Amino acid sequence: MKNYVLGLYEKAMPMDLSWREKLFEAKKAGFDFLEMSIDETDSKLSRLEMSERERVEIRKSMQKTGVPIRSICLSGHRKYPLGSHDPRVRQKSLEIMQKTVNLAADLGIRIIQLAGYDVYYEETSEETKALFVKNLKKCVEMAAKEGIVLGFETMETEFMNTVTKSMVYVQAIQSPYLGVYPDSGNLTNAAIEYQSDLMADIEAGAGHIVAFHLKETVPGKFREIPFGTGHVDFKRIIDVAWRLGVRRYVAEFWYAGNDNWQEDLHFAQVFLSHNFVETAGFSTLETVS
Repeated sequence: MKNYVLGLYEKAMPMDLSWREKLFEAKKAGFDFLEMSIDETDSKLSRLEMSERERVEIRKSMQKTGVPIRSICLSGHRKYPLGSHDPRVRQKSLEIMQKTVNLAADLGIRIIQLAGYDVYYEETSEETKALFVKNLKKCVEMAAKEGIVLGFETMETEFMNTVTKSMVYVQAIQSPYLGVYPDSGNLTNAAIEYQSDLMADIEAGAGHIVAFHLKETVPGKFREIPFGTGHVDFKRIIDVAWRLGVRRYVAEFWYAGNDNWQEDLHFAQVFLSHNFVETAGFSTLETVS
């Protein structure tokens, strides 16, 4: 049996599918689990208000399909950032965090991916960075209470677009419940921009990488690039991540309204699985005795 898991980002499928349908499609395409999105839209943020009955139905769907939801991509902090100048926005950001932790605990979710922004629609300053750290500590305490791990996504903005930058805040908090959840595409674009060593940057997170987003990009573009058409070196990235002990991965891509989206799911699973098989570090650890 393989000793890693590959999840599917929820937004790779049409929004109007039910949870059971999404879990079934993920299973049919060969994925091991689903990653839920809580983004800045009202429709996604409303999930944090789901009734107990709705949560029970999701748990039943996971049991019925045999595919769990095991991580949340929390990008709702882009609209309500932890480092905002506005105290009302900061309070909202903490409320979002607490409700996300509660939802994760209810559904058995292990990891919440945090967007690596102090602010997004405001201008970064020393004040926003200080407020970000102050409220980040509160977020980590919320997660620690439930035994849930938070991991920074390396983003497309200057604030936190590398593992090295993420580790500044991981080291500042010094908690086993805060790590890095890197994005292969964003890291690749940052390495091109800075003319830096991508693999060395990933290694800077040794011991603190909780999972890895596998996403395709091209220079200057961060979304909706089909696997195999960009410049991300998945084999090398997986090899480095594997050597650092990373065993949880998620295929991140988007449904763009195309009729053959189910074929896209299958293609992504086969494409990424092939990269695992061809990775030297994986081939020697492919089976468990």
